[in-house]
Amino acid sequence: MKKICVLFMYAAVAAALVGCGTATIPPNYSSTNPDLMRIGGDTPGSREPEIINMGSYCLQVTEKWKADGKTPDDQIIWTKDSYRKAIPCR
Repeated sequence: MKKICVLFMYAAVAAALVGCGTATIPPNYSSTNPDLMRIGGDTPGSREPEIINMGSYCLQVTEKWKADGKTPDDQIIWTKDSYRKAIPCR
């Protein structure tokens, strides 16, 4: 019984070494909607505030990009914040 336990322990150590020794897959960061999130590069350009006529009132929409952390390989994660404000129509 002792020989089986020792053999099992050696097999487990060997399997762990083989698993850790394999080449790692390079990360692939992507978004299904690049208008909301981007990876790496400089700050994406922000647009001027947009005014949308909603009928009885108008809506001012402002979009701003912000750095929202980093990926494990030190690329900046850019996310877009959208601010909405009800304003009188002109």
